[in-house]
Amino acid sequence: MILVSGFLAFTVSASLMHAYTVFLLAFIEEFHWGRAESSVAYSVGQLVGGACSPLVGGLADRVGSRRMVLLGGCLLTLGLLGSAFATTLWHIVLLYGVVMTFGATCIGLVVLVPLVSRLFTAQRGMAISILQSANGFGRAVSAPVAQILVDGLGWRSAYLLQAGTMALLVLPLAAMFPRAGATPSAPDAPATAAATAARQWTLAEAARTRHFWLLLLVYMFTSIGSFLVSLHQLAFAVGQGFEPLYAATVLGMGSFLALPGVILTGTISDYIGRERAALLAYGISIVGVACALLIDGPDQHLLLWLHACFFGLTWGARGPAITAKTADLFPGPRLGTILGVITIGSGLGAAIGSWAAGLLFDLTGSYRLAFILSIAAYVGGSIAFWALRRPMGR
Repeated sequence: MILVSGFLAFTVSASLMHAYTVFLLAFIEEFHWGRAESSVAYSVGQLVGGACSPLVGGLADRVGSRRMVLLGGCLLTLGLLGSAFATTLWHIVLLYGVVMTFGATCIGLVVLVPLVSRLFTAQRGMAISILQSANGFGRAVSAPVAQILVDGLGWRSAYLLQAGTMALLVLPLAAMFPRAGATPSAPDAPATAAATAARQWTLAEAARTRHFWLLLLVYMFTSIGSFLVSLHQLAFAVGQGFEPLYAATVLGMGSFLALPGVILTGTISDYIGRERAALLAYGISIVGVACALLIDGPDQHLLLWLHACFFGLTWGARGPAITAKTADLFPGPRLGTILGVITIGSGLGAAIGSWAAGLLFDLTGSYRLAFILSIAAYVGGSIAFWALRRPMGR
């Protein structure tokens, strides 16, 4: 039930945050911002998400998941409500980049993964992959639904509707999680007992190992590769001549594949190893980006579908392997704090990728260079992840 609760809560927060890809086009149309300007709020959000992850992870270790989800839901509601009345860039940066991002982090992996990883040790990869697949599922739902709302109601009314929906969901979502101090029984109790007897890592101890910094690099390279593409996918497709709702539907359908893709990658990582599973996901992502590079007109529907499917299939697919590897290496009551600090790499990479893609478009009039750099970043992530095979060392 806790795993299901985490999936539902993460789906809600992820869908609200990923809807920015649709609102980005609305901002460009109304405010006449450049692509780099329009990406600033998203980039700031990724930086804030990474920077606040250690704080959120530490709070979750102390006050429990229920209070964190309640706090996150209230902040998301406040941010959505304020966004409906935004008139300048700094409004969006503050509301989306700071308020909503902090709220989404409270209903994110640094809160939910430690809870789930303590319940599942023998099948940790599978459990975390189910939880993390909510990110791709929320992303798949957000694009077409947000596009329909913006087309039918306008972007301000769409934000108001989202705020009202989130307000209704805050208390039910929080009530699904245990109170602070409550210890649910673990499905794989023998493995849990063994894990309890293992070394209990602190943040200071973890930071003195090579693997800690390799994990941070993996997060950063992966996020750079993903966000050089994901934020601007819809804008790229529309720029190539595809109709906005059609493009949003295709990309959304591709994102639905993240649900089985993430679960499959996380599950097989329990059997073939975290590194091999991650390398497989990197390879599929590279094929998806390469398909986008080949699109040069609105008649290339097959390439758009191939891009959406290959890129969507592995959206977030490295996440379960990375977080499960972190839990494998650094178990203990401070896992949330350790994971939060490592997640700084993810926030930094996402900020660099999403802003850089917009800047490169403004400078060159094309996303081609951004997509090439995405492939290079995925290769860098593969190398860093493969290096985790070495024994733990300082």
